[in-house]
Amino acid sequence: MTTPRTTIKDILASGESFLIAAHTSPDGDAMGSSVALAHLLTRLGKSVTIYNASGMPDQFAWLDTPVPVVTELPGELPQWVIALDSGDLHRLGDALAARFSRRGTVCIDHHLGNPEYAEVNWVDPSFSSVGEMVANLAQDLDIPLSDGLGEGIYLALVTDTGYFSYGNTSPRTMMLAADILREGLDPEFFNARFLNQWTLGRMQLWSRVFGAASVHLDGTIGTIRITEAMLEETGTSSEDTDGLVNYVRRIKGVKAAISLREDGPTQTKISFRSSGLVNVQAIASTLGGGGHKNAAGALIKAPIDEAERIVLDATRDYLSCK
Repeated sequence: MTTPRTTIKDILASGESFLIAAHTSPDGDAMGSSVALAHLLTRLGKSVTIYNASGMPDQFAWLDTPVPVVTELPGELPQWVIALDSGDLHRLGDALAARFSRRGTVCIDHHLGNPEYAEVNWVDPSFSSVGEMVANLAQDLDIPLSDGLGEGIYLALVTDTGYFSYGNTSPRTMMLAADILREGLDPEFFNARFLNQWTLGRMQLWSRVFGAASVHLDGTIGTIRITEAMLEETGTSSEDTDGLVNYVRRIKGVKAAISLREDGPTQTKISFRSSGLVNVQAIASTLGGGGHKNAAGALIKAPIDEAERIVLDATRDYLSCK
């Protein structure tokens, strides 16, 4: 039976040139799956370009990439464009969104609510990460999960499962991680490069953010605010805010954690995290965002104070219906 997965396997095997793209401001899954797929295609002897409108984040610069990550699109797009970990076309950036076609395109994603904007769409929220989906394609093509390919997949796994602690961690996920270790990945060496990269400024930023944390709705909602002033005063950037919201869930009694990051005078980036039955994707969708049941986000075009009121109202409305 033909499925999106088998169709994509055939495309990878028969195609000649590929452009791999993931969402802007890429996290570990977006960048890890991009690099892993590039290794897979390189091993198949294909022509490969890794594109990201935001470029390679400094925190992932240690990744073994078979080709450089570029921020400019080629004049003529390759035979196939593959979008990874992008639940919405515009998350790929304006330049690629404007040239994206319903022909010669593939979308591999695990986000709820993906509108299936490519010619071939493999969208399956049951997977922990897009990296896990790319690993399945490698296994379908009898390509071992070794070296840079395995490293990229492992980065995707540990990022999107919180080092195998979130509810999206399945036996399949753990078996895949074991396969990568059997192929030679050294977890201690990996962790030294991935985790031990903080600057003093980042530690000072986190201290300021956590120092101003607050709870709402009888302690069931925890919030943190990241202002442009905090970033400027600590010499940090938006990359240094990655992971902050996850720790808010550790406050006793908190059902949902919300991070508000000031990205301009009238623009606020919202990140939601939850545990158990609280579906933050449902909240984010009312604000024009999306994501997963326990991890979602949205962009609100309002100053941070107004955005906080909007988000708390939406969260209150959701919880009142439960």
